[in-house]
Amino acid sequence: MKLIDISMSLNARTPAWPGDQAFHYKLTWEMENTGSVNVGQFQSSNHTGTHVDAPFHYDNDGETIGELPIERFIGDALVVNMEGKSKIEASDLEPFQFEAVNKVLFRSLSWEDRSSFPGEYTVIAEDVAPFLKKNGIDLIGIDTPSVDPETSKDLPAHQSLKKEDILILEGLELSHVAPGIYELMAFPLKMEEADGSPVRAILRHK
Repeated sequence: MKLIDISMSLNARTPAWPGDQAFHYKLTWEMENTGSVNVGQFQSSNHTGTHVDAPFHYDNDGETIGELPIERFIGDALVVNMEGKSKIEASDLEPFQFEAVNKVLFRSLSWEDRSSFPGEYTVIAEDVAPFLKKNGIDLIGIDTPSVDPETSKDLPAHQSLKKEDILILEGLELSHVAPGIYELMAFPLKMEEADGSPVRAILRHK
């Protein structure tokens, strides 16, 4: 059984969304003082690194992470190559077959330097959500910080995906993954009120 880690590492160098809380870890108790254990704590935005957006992130009436069914975060996923695309549109997806999967991961390779937040990156067009819903997809993932541009205020991709009940996984690392079908596991933390959550996203060869 070969597992492929498609998660970003969380450390002091992991770029946060501009102006958001960066990841920070520190030891609060050290073994030298306690005599038995090291104990640490971390601070971070829920949207730093590889993470899931809950609908509450972009809709006050949307579900929080704790309200989303856990089975939504495991299933067969098709990794599709979208390298060179500034915006992924429904027409880009027409050549692919989706009968064997219920999740799609977009490999854009547009976020090359993971030590800094990208100025530009591949985003999702509004017509993608209804196309994928028609093809039985309930979650998408992308290897960029967001499905919408950094400067967007109306978040058309987020809103169109929510309308079709398609969940959003962002910040994936897919540069070492070949296109094809895998089993995806990307479980969020069970935070009842949260607008998003970091995940440890894993692929397993089918």
